Amino acid sequence: MSPTRKPPQQLTRLELQIMKVLWDIGPAPVQAVQARLSGEKLAYTTVQTMLNVLHRKGRVKRVLRGKAYIYAPLISREKVASQAISDLIDRLFGGSVEGLVMSLVKTRKLDAKKIQELSDLVDACLTGEQEGGRGGD
Repeated sequence: MSPTRKPPQQLTRLELQIMKVLWDIGPAPVQAVQARLSGEKLAYTTVQTMLNVLHRKGRVKRVLRGKAYIYAPLISREKVASQAISDLIDRLFGGSVEGLVMSLVKTRKLDAKKIQELSDLVDACLTGEQEGGRGGD
């Protein structure tokens, strides 16, 4: 029997910072990632360790070029955002997307203008699905 698969773990704050650098600059060696990290300056070995952790987790790939590894993201920014949002909705709102939206409205993170923009976006998506669903794929 094989063990059941766990859902992918969320990235830590530092892992996410490193991924943002890779998404912005593309494949890069440790030194380039270290130079572009914002905030407190981290040691080369710390960045290297974190990139190796991301590699073991399957979030980045690495290719040996000369004496240095070049790291590149294997997961997109959009996929990470989607996973984080799904996790947030599950943990804080019991899986209710409506609960998330209502919380955003109640805390005034969404004003009337943003709500209208969202409504227009939803309408456009629904219209696109209806039109796209009519053709044979």
